[in-house]
Amino acid sequence: MSVEVRLDQGRLARFLRLRGGIVERRLARRTSRTADIARDLAPGRMGDFIDWHIEQGPRGLEGVITCDHPATRFVLDGTRPHIIRPRRAKALRFEVDGRVVYSAIVRHPGTRANNFMAEALRAGR
Repeated sequence: MSVEVRLDQGRLARFLRLRGGIVERRLARRTSRTADIARDLAPGRMGDFIDWHIEQGPRGLEGVITCDHPATRFVLDGTRPHIIRPRRAKALRFEVDGRVVYSAIVRHPGTRANNFMAEALRAGR
């Protein structure tokens, strides 16, 4: 008794990459895990703005993680020292050591880059 098995690689690849298939479920699991790591590494409440989804890209399915916080770009790239001036009021109001302080300008020292998204991607592999 002989058995012959033929595999059509194109059909097999299409079957695996179907929406809801094995590849998509595994990609969703890995993308979700990476997004959770990014939420943990994000500073302050920025983690609340992180979301993920699976989409069809030019080379197949892709896991996409986004952060919609307005300051994301400044956190990822850092900022140079700069001067902050009030937009509508005549003075800026903030707290220093529990005291309320008013100032016409503030010399911000800048911030160091914190690329938490890249760190999450490396850790989520």
